Amino acid sequence: MSTPAADAAPLPAGLSPRARAWRRFRANRRGWWSLWIFGVLFGLSLGAELLSNDRPLLVHYEGAYYFPLLKTYPETAFGGDFDTEADYHDPYLRERLAGGDNWLLDPPNPYRYDTIRLDGQRANPAPPSAQHLLGTDDRGRDVLARLIYGFRLSVLFALALTVVGTALGVLAGALQGYLGGRTDLLGQRLIEIWSSLPELYLLIIFASLFNPSVWLLLALLAAFGWMGLADYVRAEFLRGRNLDYVRAARALGAGNRTIMFRHLLPNSLTPVLTFLPFRISGAIVALTSLDFLGLGVPPETPSLGELLAQGKENLSAWWLSAGTFVVLVGTLLLLIFIGEALREAADTRRG
Repeated sequence: MSTPAADAAPLPAGLSPRARAWRRFRANRRGWWSLWIFGVLFGLSLGAELLSNDRPLLVHYEGAYYFPLLKTYPETAFGGDFDTEADYHDPYLRERLAGGDNWLLDPPNPYRYDTIRLDGQRANPAPPSAQHLLGTDDRGRDVLARLIYGFRLSVLFALALTVVGTALGVLAGALQGYLGGRTDLLGQRLIEIWSSLPELYLLIIFASLFNPSVWLLLALLAAFGWMGLADYVRAEFLRGRNLDYVRAARALGAGNRTIMFRHLLPNSLTPVLTFLPFRISGAIVALTSLDFLGLGVPPETPSLGELLAQGKENLSAWWLSAGTFVVLVGTLLLLIFIGEALREAADTRRG
């Protein structure tokens, strides 16, 4: 079966390898549009506070402008009776803010991930309605808001885990492949021992000893997530350390560090780049799975896995699982399409 990159027109002569790889990537329309869609969705999620929040973006009250997203105002600032933080969903306060020359600008979804509506007409979890487009969870929190914030957390966590794991894997593989000998032999034995440790059991033990947090989970997963990539980098360095350009650089007096990171590493990044989207998708699945089992982030943190766990406990509340399923599967499909396009772009046999 032909692929979009294979069916593309021949590339012009005289282009650099990077330019030719970029042209091959753009020729794969599925991967190119997946990159754009994923970038737009991730960019929008970075401004989740502007899209989904229980505070107005801007308030104009009695000739003055207020910015509730940047500053906490008491109810008395808007003619209320209490010095506590203003509840912008309170009917009395909204009537004062929307009367006369006063007005307020709400986000598209006027709920944060931890906003609990106590005046709902139906028991929680409530089905989708005009107020909550994707319904509420078992605590009365807006599902759409938790999906937006949960998607952002999942992608940021996956990017951080990918960066840390890739850096450790590249460093370990480069040292093993370039130095070889006893260093390579000892490194391989250590990797075999470390990879045989039961990762899930260690996560359960640490979850019982320490308070769950994103940073603890990131450290534990990064400690095991670098070994698969190290093997590919090691193989590239073993293959390239005896090539002519490396011997020429060594004969000209270049040091080991210069040869490793200036000459060998740029020519060994093909497996690293092609595996990046798949590593990101794997990190998202890992975080979702651990949250589903209750071993991930704290319970109050917005999480896709926590929504799936609620869907399992409330089988009649189909909206809990349906929305999470669409977000999770859509994200993974986009990342897989991007990874396939990168793999085809790195294949020099395609012209």
